[in-house]
Amino acid sequence: MRFLILSVSLLLITLYTKAQFNSEIITAAEQTEIYLPLLKNKKIALVVNPTSTIGKTHLVDSLMKLSINVRKVFAPEHGYKGNADAGEHLSNDRDKKLNLEIISLYGNHKKPTIDDLANIDIIVFDIQDVGVRFYTYISTLHYVMQAAAENNIPLLILDRPNPNGHYIDGPILEKKFKSFIGMHPVPIVHGMTIGEYAQMINGENWLSTGKSRLRCNLQIIKCKNYTHHSFYKLPIKPSPNLPNMTSIYLYSSMCFFEGTTLSLGRGTNKPFQQFGSPDLKNYTYSFMPKSVDGAKNPPCLNQLCFGKDLSNIALDSLQHQTQINLSYLFEAYKNHPSKDKFFIPFFTSLAGNEILEKQIKQGLSEAEIRKTWQPSLKKFQQIRANYLLYNP
Repeated sequence: MRFLILSVSLLLITLYTKAQFNSEIITAAEQTEIYLPLLKNKKIALVVNPTSTIGKTHLVDSLMKLSINVRKVFAPEHGYKGNADAGEHLSNDRDKKLNLEIISLYGNHKKPTIDDLANIDIIVFDIQDVGVRFYTYISTLHYVMQAAAENNIPLLILDRPNPNGHYIDGPILEKKFKSFIGMHPVPIVHGMTIGEYAQMINGENWLSTGKSRLRCNLQIIKCKNYTHHSFYKLPIKPSPNLPNMTSIYLYSSMCFFEGTTLSLGRGTNKPFQQFGSPDLKNYTYSFMPKSVDGAKNPPCLNQLCFGKDLSNIALDSLQHQTQINLSYLFEAYKNHPSKDKFFIPFFTSLAGNEILEKQIKQGLSEAEIRKTWQPSLKKFQQIRANYLLYNP
């Protein structure tokens, strides 16, 4: 009898787990019956990239086939087609097939202007995010919300799941380190969807400039069957150098290498899944970054790099990670022969402070560093709870 009860209990746990991770998540974009009435007879601007799809059809094509009056498209970093390098400045363009103006929201033109929004009745934002502070789509979200508020135009967000939405971790960004790769006082992994994050931007008064208080007229269409512990495999890579779920899960840990002289695999078939340098001679694993689409001039270009391959880490363990892994950075720093040539100034922008680099140089352990994050993370978690749209 005891064995039977145990077996039934294990079966129920297994079924519950499968329900949590295999339930059919329906993105907001797929729920046209909810938001099409909000768009009819209005002039629409879309903020989109290749991830903005309904099934296998791009949102722009779907809406135009449904006779929705799409007037123009705004594109974030990496562009409308999603193949531009990180940091590559793109000019405005035109989709000749659809006769649509494509306006780049990157480089010197991060925020829609009054002219950009002339004769627009509503803006629709539909972009897949990965839930990490220095992933710039949430910075684009900020500027779009600010422009919408200044021009009294409502913003409709079609929400999508956050593949890293089940945890929060990392140091909170300090104000003096505010930049396009970190605009708000949030941890590196913030644990919110785009819709939830937009609510926080509004609620925490981050849109305001000077004495003028700005608030975006925001409406969010939620995902169905999603919680913050749902497993969601992205159907389309969100940017050129996040080609698979392994890279998406490792991104929050590996992006620190962008603030060093090492390579993290840009210009190879394993971006954000390996690290190396010509100086790490005591490693047997090697790779050589090349100039490729999405990484035309990667760090250590055409140099043989010695280091470590992380692409074979079990996906299940990455899927269930609950914190950033600093061990990769610690290991590389420990084994680098020239400590004074390891970090570059960009590291403080990624970390959101000067302290982390100093802590590593001083030889603090990962546990000691994490302990310094906890008071701020606890406060952030309390703030975050006010803006959640889904079960935590």
